[in-house]
Amino acid sequence: MDFNKFLKIGSDSGWFMCNFQVIMTIAAIVVTDLNNAIGKDNQLLCHLPADLKFFKSTTMGAPIIMGRKTYESIGRLLPGRRNLVITRNSDYRIEGAEIYHSLDAAIQNCTEEKIFIIGGSELFKQSLDKTDEIYRTLIDYKFDSADSFFPEIKNSEFEKQWEECHHSDEKNKYDYCFQHWVRRSDL
Repeated sequence: MDFNKFLKIGSDSGWFMCNFQVIMTIAAIVVTDLNNAIGKDNQLLCHLPADLKFFKSTTMGAPIIMGRKTYESIGRLLPGRRNLVITRNSDYRIEGAEIYHSLDAAIQNCTEEKIFIIGGSELFKQSLDKTDEIYRTLIDYKFDSADSFFPEIKNSEFEKQWEECHHSDEKNKYDYCFQHWVRRSDL
């Protein structure tokens, strides 16, 4: 999303205005299993403390956009971030959150350099064509009972920039990898 901004540049000999572009990066952040599953009954598939820490450090200070069901599954506002909630319900209110009735309206009301889509599955589907980056925690496991999924990350559209893998430990039951995908610029 491009926003036109104006910069006033001046000196003792005069002032002039120049127009420049500020590029907003739209990023998705998600934890999936090997089948792209993200949840069951409006809950995460498992408790992975390393992913929660990664999520917090990656999104801190940035706006986070979520669907109503995702907000309700979290049960509270996430501190240190603008919390934007998308709902069709015109009467829905959350003290301290910004409520929007479309993804586009929420995005248009952001001026930050990077915003994060944090779920759920319907919002991920709606936003994928607008998404510039994907921060993904990939759990090395296939959960049988999942009922919500992240769209397929197509190598023709996104390129993996980095991956950092970890083995299970006393706090994290499954092997997992942090990944950063960026929309291909050669399209």
